[in-house]
Amino acid sequence: MPTLIVSPFTPRPGSGRGLRTVGVARALACLDDVEIAYVEFDGTRVAEPLADDARVTLRALHASRGVRRAVTYVRARVAGTPRAFARGVSPELVGLDVARFDRVVADGPTAAAALALVARNPHVVYNAHNLESTFRLELSDGARHYGSVGDLRAFEVRLLTTAYETWVPTREEARLALELVPSARVRYVPNVVDVQGIAPVSPNTREARVLFVADFSYEPNRNAARFLVDEVAPKLWRLAPDARLTLVGRALPPPGTTDQRVEILGYVDDLADAYARSTCVVVPLLVGGGSPLKLVEAMAYGLPVVATGRAASSLEGAEDGVHYLEANDAEQFAMTLARALSGEESDIGRNGRLLAEAEFSIEALVGHLR
Repeated sequence: MPTLIVSPFTPRPGSGRGLRTVGVARALACLDDVEIAYVEFDGTRVAEPLADDARVTLRALHASRGVRRAVTYVRARVAGTPRAFARGVSPELVGLDVARFDRVVADGPTAAAALALVARNPHVVYNAHNLESTFRLELSDGARHYGSVGDLRAFEVRLLTTAYETWVPTREEARLALELVPSARVRYVPNVVDVQGIAPVSPNTREARVLFVADFSYEPNRNAARFLVDEVAPKLWRLAPDARLTLVGRALPPPGTTDQRVEILGYVDDLADAYARSTCVVVPLLVGGGSPLKLVEAMAYGLPVVATGRAASSLEGAEDGVHYLEANDAEQFAMTLARALSGEESDIGRNGRLLAEAEFSIEALVGHLR
């Protein structure tokens, strides 16, 4: 019988969350038939590789409103689900017939909380996008949406305890999960991208252009953009006056500068073109958890990547000076970007691509899930 993936969102690669969902689904479809039951509420389309895969069946669920939804929300809250996740627990997720599947994958904490209310299948796998209690409360609205540290940890302990197995994106999170629940079954299932579907590009030598791609609805990415524009850029321009910054991604806030060397593109349909126009890529995350998929994506394009230690530390096998260039404060970032823009670090991009193929591709993930 096929594997069922239950997701509170349309599986599409518009965010790090979506990229993980699509990557896991495509890897599982290499091993078994897969059915994806997802809540459709914003009209977005499913990722084309999933829609075109003969081994994938898609089942769109349309979230209801009114009394049924309110009752389900209350049930989730009484069971200890934080408000931010309980809001996504719809009656359609709770009402799924999961007993006929050999394996059910709960895609993220909202789906896991919904399936915990069903409890008709002992083989529910929790596909964790992050170890929630390690980073959610760093966000400015953390306590308001996720409760206290103790509340969030208790919720996560329940998910780890009730799941047949938990999949986490980094080995560090696997270690922390086992500290929370030593008896839990935890598997390292890294974040991946379709590396074989990405044609590597050569660094743009006609102009010095730095690219930052992110989902800016996520607060750590907005924080990173402010750091890049307000603190790094002025120091970079003293070293490379012609350097340009390009910011790409949805929900991009207005820049804190009127300097014409900062290009704000927002959401674009063709990311490959944005990478092809760039000399190097930057991932300046100062807070947040997990392994940034945009860092893996940048490596797959074969461009040199400058990233904070926070962003790159969870990437298995990634070495500073070999696969990426590490910088952690504004001065260091500016100097490292100047080197990357000068063409001195051309091997970094090639090595990053090789690492992405070996560790963070869909083909690599099939090996972890086999």
